[in-house]
Amino acid sequence: MTQINAKQVKELRDITHVGMMECKKALQETNGDLDGAIQVLRERGMAVAAKKADRAANEGLIDIALEGGIKGSMVEVNCETDFVAKNDDFQRYVKELAGKGLALGDNELAENQKEEHAFKISEVGENLIINRNATYTVEGGGAVASYIHLGGKVGVMIEIGAEKDENKGADALVAVGKDIAMHIAAMNPQSIDRSGVPAELVKSEKALYAKQVEGKPENIIEKILSGKMEKFYSQIVLLEQAFVKDGDQTITDLLTAAGKEIDDTASIRRFARYQIGG
Repeated sequence: MTQINAKQVKELRDITHVGMMECKKALQETNGDLDGAIQVLRERGMAVAAKKADRAANEGLIDIALEGGIKGSMVEVNCETDFVAKNDDFQRYVKELAGKGLALGDNELAENQKEEHAFKISEVGENLIINRNATYTVEGGGAVASYIHLGGKVGVMIEIGAEKDENKGADALVAVGKDIAMHIAAMNPQSIDRSGVPAELVKSEKALYAKQVEGKPENIIEKILSGKMEKFYSQIVLLEQAFVKDGDQTITDLLTAAGKEIDDTASIRRFARYQIGG
């Protein structure tokens, strides 16, 4: 049998991130051939990943990578135990995936990193799932901002829009974006404005409120229903919600103030909120 030295094992380990003993075995099987050993580990990693694929992965971590305030990548990776989720190596891995997501589109990470991810499953010994990822890139004026809550259990990425190209990546937009992302993490709005609220949800709310006012005069019913629906929208529509850090301001007020600061109009183009187990 070919003698395998520590330098060879370390080189294979650095490439694949698989455990030292597995690297040594693969090199022995291929008589020290590095490329052959990589292929062995790749095939073995895929097999291990397949065996663990049916195991529940309800823990995990969310991370976000930003690039100059004009591009962002958010990823959620699930694992089986909170012990792994808190492991420094796993956290570095999720951070690396977020960075790689900057060059990819929405939900492309899992396929793009399929082989490398199989190696990681083999190394960690748990089922790991790249559950979802999103990538935002600003076109024209605007900025991307983010917020991570509860040590990576909740993550929010948001794109703030502006009308003037000169305000691409503007500090004021990044700042208001961070505040609104923090608010979204805490308040979990269902849509940016009323047009994004599902029609079925609106219909069911109206029906619920209508039952509550049965038997009252028609002119009073309309006023009560209108008031209840306004309150309903203020609770789930982002632009109408009271800012979590200052209840005297709405999110619309924050955007108006940011727009004045840069002599432009600030808006919310889109946001994504990830939550482990949600």
